[in-house]
Amino acid sequence: MGYIAALRKEVYKDNRESLGCKFYGLGVKANECIMRKEDAGLTRNIGFVAHIDAGKTTTTERILFYSGRVYKIGEVDEGTATTDWMPQERERGITITSAATYCKWKDYNINIIDTPGHIDFTVEVERALKVLDGAVVIFCAVGGVEPQSETVWRQADKYHVSRIAFVNKMDRAGADFMNVVAEMRDKLGANAAAVQLPIYENDDFVGIVDLINNEAVYYEDELGEKVSRREIPSYLEKEAQSARDELLEKMAEIDDEFMNKFITQDKLSTQDIISAIRRFVITNRFHPVLCGSALKNKGIQLLLDAVCNFLPSPLDLKIVKGMKPSKNEIEEIEVDCKSPLCALCFKVFTDPFVGKLFYTRIYSGSVKTASSVYNATKKMKEKITKIVRMHANKQEIVNSAKAGDIVCLVGFKNTATGDTLCDEKFPLLLEEIKFPEPVVSLAIEPKTKADQDKLFTALKKLEAEDPSFRVSYNSDTGQNVISGMGQLHLEVMVERLLSDFKVQARVGKPQVAYKETITKRVESTGKFVQQTGGHGQYGHVVLLIEPNKKGGVIFENKIKGGIIPREFIPFVKEGTLDAANSGVLGGYPVTDIKATLIDGSFHEVDSSELSFKIAAEIAFKDGLKKAGPVLLEPIMDLEVVTPIEYLSQVIADLNTRRAKITSIAERKNVKTVRSEVPLREVFDYADTLRNLTQGRASYTIEPFYYDKVPNDVLIKILGI
Repeated sequence: MGYIAALRKEVYKDNRESLGCKFYGLGVKANECIMRKEDAGLTRNIGFVAHIDAGKTTTTERILFYSGRVYKIGEVDEGTATTDWMPQERERGITITSAATYCKWKDYNINIIDTPGHIDFTVEVERALKVLDGAVVIFCAVGGVEPQSETVWRQADKYHVSRIAFVNKMDRAGADFMNVVAEMRDKLGANAAAVQLPIYENDDFVGIVDLINNEAVYYEDELGEKVSRREIPSYLEKEAQSARDELLEKMAEIDDEFMNKFITQDKLSTQDIISAIRRFVITNRFHPVLCGSALKNKGIQLLLDAVCNFLPSPLDLKIVKGMKPSKNEIEEIEVDCKSPLCALCFKVFTDPFVGKLFYTRIYSGSVKTASSVYNATKKMKEKITKIVRMHANKQEIVNSAKAGDIVCLVGFKNTATGDTLCDEKFPLLLEEIKFPEPVVSLAIEPKTKADQDKLFTALKKLEAEDPSFRVSYNSDTGQNVISGMGQLHLEVMVERLLSDFKVQARVGKPQVAYKETITKRVESTGKFVQQTGGHGQYGHVVLLIEPNKKGGVIFENKIKGGIIPREFIPFVKEGTLDAANSGVLGGYPVTDIKATLIDGSFHEVDSSELSFKIAAEIAFKDGLKKAGPVLLEPIMDLEVVTPIEYLSQVIADLNTRRAKITSIAERKNVKTVRSEVPLREVFDYADTLRNLTQGRASYTIEPFYYDKVPNDVLIKILGI
């Protein structure tokens, strides 16, 4: 290790130099990107996830500064933050798209993805967590565990991402570090314990108690660069000892080996504690909690140390699992640059100058410029024309990349988000990323005839970038319809049409993305018969249509004995699924239905693919009418945080919106009201809440589930 560090010192004399590549070769140019196992072990692929406004981007900016990646600290409020580079982000002061960057801290190479906190852009968090090894979950010291904090925690659980927690904004009035730790245990079920404590002098946040090293860390200047380590102040000794005992006891409960050391040794070494925490974090059995204030430049160096000490490297993944495309068998590949290539394209972004950038995590093997890879999802080869590393929106060309790397590949024609890239001789399919369904729609049309083709092309590019953004055509109204996760999501997409693609468009008012389903099981027959002078058309199918809570429309074939020839079955399925795009009540998409082909007949001469497709459409539509169709609306999970004096007004207003209040909790002079409310009723909620509470309340909202529309509301929606 000393040899590697010494050689690195020769190559990288100044830690603030611009670094070229994640895998730093020994004595080679940075962009040659030659990886060794030591380098992979010193690599961290991490993301920052949190509730909106918890301080993810501010924390990322400080990390880039202290690691020497940037020379000046940018600020979110001033629109100068490195990772908030889009005009839409700088204008609003929020993160909209996940931004990738990288830095070096001591001997470690850290790849970072800064994710959005707003629920409208949750897809960015989803696909980032899919490819990351570890995450820093940031909590507000005043707000604690907020609704979106719970959402991102569950997303990390789904992908088994190792986590450490950072309680930010310790400088603010009302900050309560230990309360956040308690909320993590209660609300998230996290096995969390503090590894630090805040130090206050005259109500000012001045430093941090490091419980692992049993010392106090003070920040001597405003930039937080001058750090001194001293003894823990006397007034904090008892609290620090109690917190340290709790930390060690929590760890001892996890592991017999550590329990034995804890009981038998008079004093545990710092390395014993760090090694144990790392082991527990990697296996998701423990979550250490740190504290600081990113805005006030305190606690960031300690956070960087924790990232390096506790979070996993690509080598800790050990193996990557996938499915053989030809067989229903699990295949395992060792995480090593010498193994066959296995990579996942987790994001596509259109750059106005370079074209499409395919953000890719390489799990095993390697890629080189001008080489080909096999897209196992699409079953076709793709050519790599360029490989770049991203620093927000800036690109740095590298010649190759290997296992553990996160890079952008350029040159692909057919690859999409979620596609697996591999060696054609060793095809493998990684688990696909599942994305939420859109809940808000609006009509869009070009302002001029010249914009018509440009609009369609631009919308398709945006759809390819963002799997939660959908483009469709309503044949009844002759309008293009765009759908997304919320009003802000669609607003940003429309702005990008103008700024990125130079397309002028007119948009309608936001509309709820209703769905239709059925309430009973029916059998339905569809026949399509046409006789002409020559060959006619003959298709006859019988479908069993029934409710199914698994989402979407599932088609199953139970035809036996050749009643309908096998070659026509795929077209029966196609007709069924096409018919499901438009229901019988208001023309909304159909969901939660299973359609089973149980009978039918064919004509040896007149039957065709088209006739069976049309027959299936007839059968499905007729079945919908007979099966008790109902309209479904999206129900949102709404949390309002309001001063106590406005509680009655907030509840009264929610009652007028068909809200079902599920809980009312108290949190430091404010009340938290949680409810389930139809999306239709809260389009204007931001303005209303501001007026009700003189701008002092805040709220968060996210999609929850779909539910049946009441009859009186149904009449209004359908205009009957």
